[in-house]
Amino acid sequence: QVQLVESGGGLVQPGGSLRLSCAASESMSSIYDMGWDRLAPGKQRELVAVISSGGRTDYATSVKGRFTISRDNAKKTVSLQMNSLKPDDTAVYYCTAVTNRGTKYWGQGTQVTVSS
Repeated sequence: QVQLVESGGGLVQPGGSLRLSCAASESMSSIYDMGWDRLAPGKQRELVAVISSGGRTDYATSVKGRFTISRDNAKKTVSLQMNSLKPDDTAVYYCTAVTNRGTKYWGQGTQVTVSS
């Protein structure tokens, strides 16, 4: 079982930046995709960004050009750099990992609030 621990959430003003990080408990060799989902009040869970074991990335349309996902296999971490944040980005952000067995895991989540 993969355990994921997020850090880096908080309160930021519109237009500001935050960096989320996630540490995995297992070797990255057993993990294919890593990414971030988010859940905002009254909305469905949304895939924000994903990065494959080979480094291919994909983003939700709403965050393209503003968010950047990266992965460090040696450190067993994945990060999400969020720039030009908007109030609509306010949500709980969850780190995700899909193993080579096809099982998806989520972290406990970290709150991101964008407000003036």
